[in-house]
Amino acid sequence: MTAEVRSLAAVMLTDMVGYSSIVQRDERLALRLVQEQERIVRGRLKVRRGRAVKSLGDGVLAEFASALDAVECAVEIQRALERRNARRRAVRVELRIGIHLGDVVHRDRDVFGDAVNIVARIEPLSDPGGVCLTQPVYDQVRNRIDVRIEALGTPALKHIETPVPTYRLLLPSVRPRAAELPPDRPRLAVLPLANLSGQAEDEYFADGITEELIQMLSKITGLRVIGRTSVMRFKSSAASPAEIARELGVQSVLEGAIRKAGARVRVTARLLDGKSGESVWSGEFDRQVEDVFALQSEISRKIAGSLEVRILGGERAALQRPITSDPDAHAFYLKGRALLNRRTADSLRAALGEFRYALREDPALAEAHAGAADAFSTLAWLEFARPKEAFPRARAAALRAVRLDPALAEAHASLGFVRFLYDRAWVEAETEFRRSIALNPNYPTAHQFYSDLLKALGRLDEALVEVERARELDPLSLGINTARGHVLYLARRYDEAIDQYRRALALDPGFAQAHLWFGRPYLEKGRYDAAIAEVETAVRLTHESTMSLAVLGHAHASAGHAREARAILARLLRRGRTQYVPSYWIALVHVGLDDRDQAFRWLDRADRERSAWLAWIKVEPRFDGLRSDPRFPRLLRRLKLA
Repeated sequence: MTAEVRSLAAVMLTDMVGYSSIVQRDERLALRLVQEQERIVRGRLKVRRGRAVKSLGDGVLAEFASALDAVECAVEIQRALERRNARRRAVRVELRIGIHLGDVVHRDRDVFGDAVNIVARIEPLSDPGGVCLTQPVYDQVRNRIDVRIEALGTPALKHIETPVPTYRLLLPSVRPRAAELPPDRPRLAVLPLANLSGQAEDEYFADGITEELIQMLSKITGLRVIGRTSVMRFKSSAASPAEIARELGVQSVLEGAIRKAGARVRVTARLLDGKSGESVWSGEFDRQVEDVFALQSEISRKIAGSLEVRILGGERAALQRPITSDPDAHAFYLKGRALLNRRTADSLRAALGEFRYALREDPALAEAHAGAADAFSTLAWLEFARPKEAFPRARAAALRAVRLDPALAEAHASLGFVRFLYDRAWVEAETEFRRSIALNPNYPTAHQFYSDLLKALGRLDEALVEVERARELDPLSLGINTARGHVLYLARRYDEAIDQYRRALALDPGFAQAHLWFGRPYLEKGRYDAAIAEVETAVRLTHESTMSLAVLGHAHASAGHAREARAILARLLRRGRTQYVPSYWIALVHVGLDDRDQAFRWLDRADRERSAWLAWIKVEPRFDGLRSDPRFPRLLRRLKLA
């Protein structure tokens, strides 16, 4: 036997995407594709001084003396496969690649050790066509390759106790996907329960029970549950559960129906395998309305048992604790959540009414206090109400919710939102968001809000990690997909931002917010006609909202269309005589016109109004023309952003 030799090496592992399913369909084709990708990999290894240690069925384990050689080899492999796939679109070959730098033990031309174990754990984190790196590799190549690198944070790696900061290369070959998790963390989608009561007014009840099931299952650490926004897109969809599972990147789908008749509720539910569509578990439950929470708890436990997921002691207690014992309070709360999710001025005010009714029946219902906090905050953030009127009421409601239930993740996220956008208490806001995420890592809104805070503080790499986590949990959310474009825009990665806004609009071409923000990267690239066209679409879709008109005025001003910009400015000032027009948006038009005195005058007014939109002024490219003015750092100091 050859003696063992220990050395430092860059270890690369490749894995072919979808190999198992190809084998099942056509074993001969699978063998041919494996041979083809291995020829490409081994050919690039030879050029980049790498050694193929061994073949692993549908992948290759290789080692390099240089981390830079390993990364450049991986990039060349993916580019070669991209060219190959462009020629042969019918049968694609895609690899995931992981690279780690560490100690290895050589024995009989094989390699062993922690470095091999770690690379085996990070390779599955790569997207199809992508490359993942660990911190030691990143440190060696960060300024030496012509590919942008993105931080992924420190994901939990099975059987690896020491945290491993991980990065990925942003290659054109990468095909975005919903995150795939290790087998011990199955992904689950809870589809909207069908309303079989025959009463349209019971639709809110079916949707509310669906949302509560999602929230309840999200509390189980061993599960990763898709957020409500994504699953609600499949309400009344003709897509099969298997098709939905593929779209959302989940292993299991829960579907069912609910019938409410007087004081009785009947729920049927089926847990389906995401690949085969076959039933894993099914059940039918007939309960009194006041027992609906116990029903949800029982369904959650059945699902966890069917998926062989262990429920921890604290989680079991949380699953068994009803949010209220009052069925009327619960019904009002569900109506409030349904209205809150519509995000219009009228629906938000109606939601507040429903939450008030719920709290009249049960003043200790923490979830209703948190819902009221979200409604007040959203009214202020979307500028349907003055910030000084709505945010303090949001803060009071959130504080009440936290006091009533310190373990309610939604309450901490609601409080963090107020601390961030109104109180400008950055440290306290971060504490609340991190607490929310610790209580429920499956809550996409907390990750999105935390990303918003990190953007404001200029911590853009971290912001991108958090918004990616939100998107993994709620992959079809229009707001989250648009928010990812905002991070890329603030990071001045304008081409990537444009691509992301296109993806958001591919989900829904009528989503006004994506059109509105689409104009910003176009403006920074000098593509004025494209910017104006996008914002004009937003103006039409929002029925000429103040925000969209102001952004259009700024776009015209930036393009040199002063007359059009001033006409919009005059229109906004006239509107301000009869309704609330936030000073921030008046300032924005003056920024486009390069009228610094007026811009600062209106920004100072926006500060006094406590405008939420000032939170991102430190990193917003639209304000670059003001940064050399001594008034700008003074404004940042007042905002506690200096």
